[in-house]
Amino acid sequence: MIERIETGIAPSSSPVSDAIKAGNQLWLVAIAEDPSSGEIVAGGIAEQTRRTLQNLEIAVKAAGGTMANIVQVQIFLIDAADAKGMNAVYAEFFKQPYPVRATVVVKQLLAEGLKVEMLATAVLG
Repeated sequence: MIERIETGIAPSSSPVSDAIKAGNQLWLVAIAEDPSSGEIVAGGIAEQTRRTLQNLEIAVKAAGGTMANIVQVQIFLIDAADAKGMNAVYAEFFKQPYPVRATVVVKQLLAEGLKVEMLATAVLG
């Protein structure tokens, strides 16, 4: 059974789910959007990475898990030079054993001013 997890982050009017649970697996997506305002957070890669990871944490908690349940992360950056700053913040949220990860540099992301987007997979229970 597939279940959309309501996190309060993705707008309900949008054809997007930011968390889907199927069995004990959870798929998540997050960007640097402030959940209260719906705006992309101001600042550089550190601020945007922190908000993105906080949003992932909100989503995984809404499904009954923790960041330790995340086993895989795909990261999309618009500038390879941001990898160092992103990694510094990323290390604040994940401990050993770290999730399997891929980082891809893309030309642009959908939202204006967005520097980072993350997809993650978690295993619950």
